[in-house]
Amino acid sequence: MTDQPALRPERPFFSSGPTAKPVTWAPEKLDLKSLGRSHRSSYAKGRLKYAIDLTKELLGIPDDYLVGIMPGSDTGALECAMWTMLGARPATVAAWESFGNVWIQDAVKQLKLPNLQVLEAGYGEIPDLTQVPQDNDVVFTFNGTTSGARIPNLDWLAPGRAGLAINDATSAVFAMEMDWAKLDATTYSWQKVLGGEAQHGMLILSPKAVERINSYDPEWPLPKLFRIKKKGKIDTAIFEGSTINTPSMLATEDYIFALEWVKEMGGLPAMIARANANAQAVWDFIESKDYLRNMVPDPAQRTNTGVCMVFQGEWYDSLSPEDQAAVPKKIASKLEKMDIGYDFNGYRDAPPSLRIWCGGSVELEDIQRLLPWIDWAYHELKAGNL
Repeated sequence: MTDQPALRPERPFFSSGPTAKPVTWAPEKLDLKSLGRSHRSSYAKGRLKYAIDLTKELLGIPDDYLVGIMPGSDTGALECAMWTMLGARPATVAAWESFGNVWIQDAVKQLKLPNLQVLEAGYGEIPDLTQVPQDNDVVFTFNGTTSGARIPNLDWLAPGRAGLAINDATSAVFAMEMDWAKLDATTYSWQKVLGGEAQHGMLILSPKAVERINSYDPEWPLPKLFRIKKKGKIDTAIFEGSTINTPSMLATEDYIFALEWVKEMGGLPAMIARANANAQAVWDFIESKDYLRNMVPDPAQRTNTGVCMVFQGEWYDSLSPEDQAAVPKKIASKLEKMDIGYDFNGYRDAPPSLRIWCGGSVELEDIQRLLPWIDWAYHELKAGNL
C-alpha cells in the first residue's frame, strides 16, 4: 500500500457543471429583496437588467449587440438561435463531442434543414473548419466540454462573411477570449465558468443576427420559449430585463454575485489567467505520468476548462475494455468517498477518462492538492488495493 498524500483539497469541487462556487460565496451574501415578488416589479426587473449590463461590461460585448436572459440554460438559448435563424440560407453544423452532436441532430432530424453540411470529428479532435463555406450559416461549439478540445481561433471565419456564426460557448465564456466581431449568436449558461445556478442561459446577438430575426420567419412552428419576436420585430424588452417566462430571482442573484466577484478579481483577464494556471497544473501532471495522456493530442486545441485525461501503458492496455472503463470510475469513486474530489469522472459518452474542471471559480491550490491523490489512487488500483 502506497502512502497517502499529506494535503487534501479545501474545496473538493471539480465538476464540469454545475461548477464550484467562487471561494467567497455564501448564501447570506445574496441580495434577497427580489424574492417573493413579481419578476415584473421594478426592483426585480432592475436586477435582471443589472445582470445583463454587468455581463456586457465584463465580457466587452459591443454596445450594439443585444444580451438577453433565456430559459432552458445554454440548451434553450442555443436552440432558440437555431430555431429562429436557421433555414434562410445553407448551413453547416460542426461537432466534435456530445453536445455538438445534439445540435447536429437538431439540424438533421428536427429542423430537417436542406443544403446542410455536417462536419464531425472524434473526441479529442476538431474537424477542418476551413471547409465551412463563408456563405453558410454555421453552428459550432467553441469549447468541447466533454472532450477537452477547443477552437484555438476564429481565423476560419472571414470578416464580413455572409452567413451567421452561431456559437455555443457555454464552457468557454469567462475563460477564453471571444472575437465578438465574428460571432452573431453566442450562448452560455450561468452554471459553467461562473459557478452559478442552472436553468438560465444567455443569448448574445450581433446586429446581423437581429437583422436576420427581423427579416426572416422560419417555416416550422416555434415553441413559446423560442418566440423572441413581437409584431414582426425582435422583442427588445427581452434584452432589457424582461424574460420570456418566469425566471428564478434566486438564481439571478447568485449570478450577480458571481459577476461582481469577477469584477472585484480583475475582470475577464483575471478569470482567463486563473483558468490558464489551473489547466497548466493539470497539463504538467499529465505530462509527468507515463500512464496518462491528454485526450487532445494538439496542445493548441487543449481547453483550459474541462481538461480530460486518458490512461495508457502496459498494465492498462492489458485490461479488457470493461476493466479499462472501470479504471477512471474506480479512481473517481474512491476519492469522492474520501471527500478528496467530487464529480471528476469523464463524461458518460466520452472515452474512459478523468475530467478536471479548471475554470476560474476553482482555486489552484485545490487542484494541486487533488492531483497527487489521483496518482495515489491509480497505484492503489494497479496494486489491487481499490
